[in-house]
Amino acid sequence: MYSNNETVLFLDGKFVKANESTTDLYSQTLHYGYGAFEGIRSYETKNGTKVFKAEEHYERLKKSCELVKIPFDCTVQELVQATYELLEKNNLKNAYIRPLVYCGQNMSLSKPTRVSVMIAAWDWGAYLGEKLLRLTVSSYCRPHPKSIHIEAKVCGHYVNSILATNEAKDNGFDEALLLDSDGFLAEGPGANLFFEKDGKLFTPQLGNILPGITRATVLELAEQLGLELHQGKFTREDLFQADSAFYCGTAAEVVGILSVDTYQFPKNWNDSLGKKLQDAYSLLVREPLKQLNLN
Repeated sequence: MYSNNETVLFLDGKFVKANESTTDLYSQTLHYGYGAFEGIRSYETKNGTKVFKAEEHYERLKKSCELVKIPFDCTVQELVQATYELLEKNNLKNAYIRPLVYCGQNMSLSKPTRVSVMIAAWDWGAYLGEKLLRLTVSSYCRPHPKSIHIEAKVCGHYVNSILATNEAKDNGFDEALLLDSDGFLAEGPGANLFFEKDGKLFTPQLGNILPGITRATVLELAEQLGLELHQGKFTREDLFQADSAFYCGTAAEVVGILSVDTYQFPKNWNDSLGKKLQDAYSLLVREPLKQLNLN
């Protein structure tokens, strides 16, 4: 799915075939999860292939590296240009793009002595699928913000996500929902949470969650659509009294939630604010120059 004999990667300033690329088995990233990455999407539009919010994603990648003291020498514009060239070389239009900053050989816990920047791209549908999701509240919580930089998209952080996702699937659910270390609603393993109650939107505040770029986009769309939205600390009991809910993220895009554990949201998805935002998001990424119909 991710590569074949003709797939091209961007690696340390050059375009190389994926099956001819190598990495160091003594990499700090491989052994300790000490690296940073992004997830980006491109879309085919009437005005050609467009990478959605490329600058914002690469700025966050740079910030993630700064937070965890990984050297980052590329400019955002260089990486944006490389991304468009990579898509062209692989003949991709609607693609998922994975930049990765990984460290070289170093078996100590000190700063990396060498850093590589890789960008890959492949065809990938909606990460969580198209159907409404059945979630379960995970027995795992999000890491405490004083133990890691929760706002950095760091490789090792996603062990927590893998554990939560596999637990959910092993128990017959589609995906997990994680609480923070204080027991408040946080997010999914790879997506941010929104829920609707009495015509208003609610989402967990920053501080214990990854500040998602898709989340920020949904906030922008909600404002444009004149929706009332509240960010704060919410409990699972708040969610179990909600009318509807959805996840959002670059890989997942905007996907509705059918239920959490035994609670099924009563509002029909097609009548929900989430569906309205899902349609607005789809329009925005595929027809970026077209104005939203706010009526």
